[in-house]
Amino acid sequence: MIIKRTALATAALAATGLLAAAGPAAADSPAGVADTGNANFTKAGTTISIPTQAPCAVEGPTSGSATAVSKPGVTFGGGTSSCTTEVVDPANDVTTTTSTATGNNFELSALVSTGGKRIRISSYTVTCKATQSGTNANWTLSGLTGISGLPSPIPANYTKPLTKSDGTVLANAVFNIQTLPGDGSMTLTMLRVDFAPASGASGSVTVGHTACAPTP
Repeated sequence: MIIKRTALATAALAATGLLAAAGPAAADSPAGVADTGNANFTKAGTTISIPTQAPCAVEGPTSGSATAVSKPGVTFGGGTSSCTTEVVDPANDVTTTTSTATGNNFELSALVSTGGKRIRISSYTVTCKATQSGTNANWTLSGLTGISGLPSPIPANYTKPLTKSDGTVLANAVFNIQTLPGDGSMTLTMLRVDFAPASGASGSVTVGHTACAPTP
């Protein structure tokens, strides 16, 4: 199964579809970042924490890598990232940025003990590109198992309940999470799994994240 999704954020297009004046990115909008994910949840009194994997940033470090890491209930199979800047007009110091992270062999087994499915993703990539006029981001994944019935295309901030056979919700899988402040910057998270009380766990797992802002 291969899923692709693209999102756009331009300084001249508001969420309502009306034209708006271009403006500088907000102070807390990163110029460009990417990572393959992280985990922070508690189950049966034990806290499971995997720090942000293979992070990069346009300001540095501009590349990252991570080897496979496995904790009870979750595995990240390793990955790489790159956050680059390209000078497209040297005379006027005009640049573009590209922030990308690629991960492999993700597995979430934390729901199995309470009747849920094992979730696997063979590979996935998130990318955010920025120019002076705006940003665009996209993500792809392949080899998804354990989650079915997804719409095509997957809309922004789409929530898929993860249930056991009797319909009890164990967690919510939120795909294509987008934040568009309206200043041309954007953040994109491919997938976040939020545990529900019936799972016996609390917290979340994030898979694939990137963000960028228009270049100066």
